[in-house]
Amino acid sequence: MQVCIINGSPKGEYSITLQTVLYLQKKFPEHTYTVLHAGQKIRALEKDFSEAKAVLEKADLLLFSYPVYTFIAPSQLHRFLTLVKACGVDLTGKYATQLTTSKHFYDVTAHRYIEENCHDLGLRVIRGLSADMEDLTTRKGREEAEGFFRYVIWSMEKGYAEPEPEPMPACTGKTASVPPEDGQNKQGDVVIVTDCAPENTRLTSMIERFRAVLPLATRVINLREFPFQGGCLGCFRCAVSGKCVYKDGFDTFLRETIQTAQAIVYAFRIEDHSMGALFKMYDDRQFCNGHRTVTMGMPFGYLIDGAYSREANLQTILEGRAQVGGNFLAGTATNETDPDGEIDRLADSLVYALEQKYVPPQNFLGVGGMKIFRDLIWQMQGMMRADHKFYKAHGQYDFPQKKWPDMLKMYAVGALLVNPKVLAKMGNKMNEGMLMPYKKVLDGMEKE
Repeated sequence: MQVCIINGSPKGEYSITLQTVLYLQKKFPEHTYTVLHAGQKIRALEKDFSEAKAVLEKADLLLFSYPVYTFIAPSQLHRFLTLVKACGVDLTGKYATQLTTSKHFYDVTAHRYIEENCHDLGLRVIRGLSADMEDLTTRKGREEAEGFFRYVIWSMEKGYAEPEPEPMPACTGKTASVPPEDGQNKQGDVVIVTDCAPENTRLTSMIERFRAVLPLATRVINLREFPFQGGCLGCFRCAVSGKCVYKDGFDTFLRETIQTAQAIVYAFRIEDHSMGALFKMYDDRQFCNGHRTVTMGMPFGYLIDGAYSREANLQTILEGRAQVGGNFLAGTATNETDPDGEIDRLADSLVYALEQKYVPPQNFLGVGGMKIFRDLIWQMQGMMRADHKFYKAHGQYDFPQKKWPDMLKMYAVGALLVNPKVLAKMGNKMNEGMLMPYKKVLDGMEKE
């Protein structure tokens, strides 16, 4: 069969992910492979997509190969998918799968993003492979890669694919009403980061209403006006110095213009099941801060133009971003049904969070994500020195191996649990003992 490898890595032939695909190419030489360096050559593809269109339409299988960048695929691959849709490429009935490498930080949302866009294009989706960055260097990893591709071939021979989602009727967002200015001198600093196009009157009205009802001063930063030289290259030049290899000044702009605010509100229109390619470039370029949660404690909010209620994967991404960063997600106001009410509630929640300094504890999305980062930075501390210093200073190296008193207690409890005679005599004392620390707290309240 004809296999089109869509290499979404900005590193092109130097992509770590691509090496696993090249390994599969050697193991399965009976097929014909064409590599499309979508990530590295995105600027050229924006000018002329004709050759890529021909390669895509000739293929039997599209194999997306990319590293996971900040919850999804690199911004260059986002832009590539936008071009595929805009150029009217007919991929109906063809098969698609994906192969990624990462440290498994939100690889599930990255895979789901590609699957959703493949379904948009009429492709038949086969579940992809999420590999660790080092897997190809191990026997187990190579066997898993081979097993994955055999499964892909078998699925195509059988005509099997993932269930296609039911088509949804078009959703036209409503326009928010903008109350007149009351003339009050507002204090504070809330920054609204957007990629709003001039013709998007719906999103513009949401931004204007939010600014009007929020009793705090606001600034609007439109990413369309920033001179981005390109998306993150994954070069790790910023790992030690924190300075980006690009000379467009984004790292300074981010730290001195955006992250100095009291709160950040993002305003965007849903595009291709995400915040869009430009916002993804903005997210990826924030790697100049490495894996450091530099906005810890800052409230976040979102103004969203589009059918957000139907975008379960995007919902997970936005919540996960706040959870990992230690931020309070003050709200997501959409224009699906009641934009005015949702915007007003977001404004109220944001003010409450700032006044009360409210930051809830992390749930699984935050705890799980930070444990992956913790182990990664500890292992790579020699290279990611700024991250290592930050994690040490903020107590983020919370390894359970260091909690010896708790571990010794559990050994003692375990010794009791394996003795049937002791268990019989204990009765309900085990439960009573477990409640003692909590009872101490409650009894202390009565003495206050």
